Amino acid sequence: MMQIHENLSLRQYNTFGIDAKARLFADFSSLQQLQEILQYAHHVAPRITRMILGGGSNILFTGDVNALVLKNEIRGIEVIREDDTFVYVQSGAGVNWHSFVLHCVQQGWGGVENLSLIPGNAGASPMQNIGAYGVEIKDVFEELEAYHLHDKAVRKFSAADCAFGYRESVFKRIYKEQFVILNVTYRLRKQPVFNTSYGAINQELEKMGVQELSVQSISQAVINIRSSKLPDPKVIGNAGSFFKNPSVSKDQYQQLKQQFHELVAYANADGTMKLAAGWLIEHCGPSATESWKGYRKGDAGCHAKQALVLVNYGTASGKEIYDLSEAILQSVKEKFGVELEREVNVV
Repeated sequence: MMQIHENLSLRQYNTFGIDAKARLFADFSSLQQLQEILQYAHHVAPRITRMILGGGSNILFTGDVNALVLKNEIRGIEVIREDDTFVYVQSGAGVNWHSFVLHCVQQGWGGVENLSLIPGNAGASPMQNIGAYGVEIKDVFEELEAYHLHDKAVRKFSAADCAFGYRESVFKRIYKEQFVILNVTYRLRKQPVFNTSYGAINQELEKMGVQELSVQSISQAVINIRSSKLPDPKVIGNAGSFFKNPSVSKDQYQQLKQQFHELVAYANADGTMKLAAGWLIEHCGPSATESWKGYRKGDAGCHAKQALVLVNYGTASGKEIYDLSEAILQSVKEKFGVELEREVNVV
């Protein structure tokens, strides 16, 4: 049954735990429900903007939201087809991402095990082109279906249509707030091809005493690594990595390396160098003698184990966390001449 709430607190719907209020709020578990909500809202508040909310794990509310917030709760995981090499698995956009990964791992399907324990829902995975430990969604993406809020039609998107980039897709830029992703189909391998290119995975597998690689062992290794470095949003409010890893030219990298010998970087396919944003942040601070890593002002802070993660220790406002992120951006730019970009969506 359709229900639209007024002035509802979004605290439980965002992993930062920010107490922002939505002017109107409704959740939906099918396209039909979504259409009914939109039709009703058109009569009661025809000019109100609409905002789509998934798992709330990549968003920072800096104030109340003067919009109709639509919470996607479309569930279900099913195999829609298969061939000799691949199984094509469709997930409802409202399915918890880690639950989806665990389902695939239990079936022995390869491709998403490196993406274990990433917070959020399946619908956000192509929107953000989420990635970790050498794998991105674009590597396993087949297609998605999305509902256009203006045209009132369902459209299919291929990988090319999504224009995937580093934590980017068309849904974050030119189609922002225009589509509601309904479901996503992933192309997974029946005979997994393991990706252990990140040293941390090999070290963890060794520590676990793994003799023979499997999607299960890699998934567990990733879970162990992430659990040791990243705070649980249920315990400390956060949205995972707050900033993207910036890329610079090889010349700029070499100049920085001469000055900062321990600079951490990785080569990109296009010849540029990707710098570790966490390292840059850790080597800056609010003063010459302090590091941002472990910094705290009130209830807004920078996590003690991972400088990339900004946290809400209790009752920090979204603006306090945003202001902290702004101070970090400025200090990194002043010290290294590198501009960081927020990965988290600021509203």
